[in-house]
Amino acid sequence: MSSISDNLQAVEERITTAAREAGRDPRAVRLLAVSKTFGADAVIAAAQAGQRAFGENYLQEALDKMSAVHAARPDLLLEWHFIGPIQSNKTRPIAEHFDWVHSVERERIAQRLSEQRPAHLPPLNICLQVNISGEASKSGVAPGEVLELAKRVANLPRLKLRGLMAIPEPEGDIDRQRVPFRQVRMLLDELRAHGLDMDTLSMGMSADLVAAVEEGATIVRIGTAIFGQRHYAK
Repeated sequence: MSSISDNLQAVEERITTAAREAGRDPRAVRLLAVSKTFGADAVIAAAQAGQRAFGENYLQEALDKMSAVHAARPDLLLEWHFIGPIQSNKTRPIAEHFDWVHSVERERIAQRLSEQRPAHLPPLNICLQVNISGEASKSGVAPGEVLELAKRVANLPRLKLRGLMAIPEPEGDIDRQRVPFRQVRMLLDELRAHGLDMDTLSMGMSADLVAAVEEGATIVRIGTAIFGQRHYAK
């Protein structure tokens, strides 16, 4: 696990370089370590290296991992982000255990998260997932429908609408990678122009984080570059 610390440092350096080259403050870009399929030991190793925010896609795996991390290291104050597809029957544990949800694409899901967020916890931070590339296989609301959904979600109690999340179609060329990220940024600008107070662009992964940072990402979701290749047991 010692390589996790080295990998984190390398990713942070990539973010810093990309931000500075884009004329941005590197501190404006947060690193979300995507720990799905990796165990509690990997999370603890990353936390010991200074990482605090972790992203999970699979609910039961995440809940088991949270419990194991807390049992081993109750002193660690971590921030947990749910970034996977959300089924209606899974909203309660998400509302109860996570600090952020990046993958809201339907008003009904947002309503359930709002209703089920415990009163003693701060409002749940929400990003709307946009299907920016129009892929049939991808989750997310169509760009043309984002404004109406955002207006409805912004009015729900116990939630704080923070911004947009996107997973564009993979591209190998950085100029082509930048195009959908730019579209997401412009979409956020449009929502702000309609009076919505949103500050987050969750976009960019291990293969395209530089393009995402250049186009304004405030959260990059990095897994492989930190933890290594995934081994799916599912």
